[in-house]
Amino acid sequence: MIESLKRYWWVSVVRSICGIIFGVIAFAYPGLALATLVLLFAAWVLIDGVFRIIGAMGGRASDPDWGFHLVMGIPGIVIGFLTFRFPGITALVLVIYIGAWALMIGASEIALGFKLRRELRGEWFLMGLISIVFIALLLCNPVAGAPVLIWLTAWYATVFGVLAIIFGIRLRGLRGTPAPL
Repeated sequence: MIESLKRYWWVSVVRSICGIIFGVIAFAYPGLALATLVLLFAAWVLIDGVFRIIGAMGGRASDPDWGFHLVMGIPGIVIGFLTFRFPGITALVLVIYIGAWALMIGASEIALGFKLRRELRGEWFLMGLISIVFIALLLCNPVAGAPVLIWLTAWYATVFGVLAIIFGIRLRGLRGTPAPL
């Protein structure tokens, strides 16, 4: 798994940049209609899922855990397409979509952080914990309205994006090092 992550470090960076762009747009235009937020979220999740699958498929020959990455990309694509197909969904359904997606991402990031702790110093499972905290805040009051949804999602996308870019750059630095036994 680590060899694939090292080789395709740029996938994490590209996904993260998309998340930061989404967060900045949501911060810059908090008055956006909920439908616009839905479409921005759908684009972000769809791009994230596609790049996760690209990374998994690229590493399938050398990475025994490539299926794990593939499985994590599929929900992003499905949720992205569902969101594009039904853009008029209510805020409550959007909260459930975002919560389900962030829960899966958070769980996978926690697992990945523990798996990589020998090679990457620092607590990288915190990216997953940020996802879990985001879900808790989002689900505390799911009908609080579009402004709260916009701000929470923008903060999550931006913070997670910055951490994932740092993670990708650290992975890039590991490219020449052998994996531990």
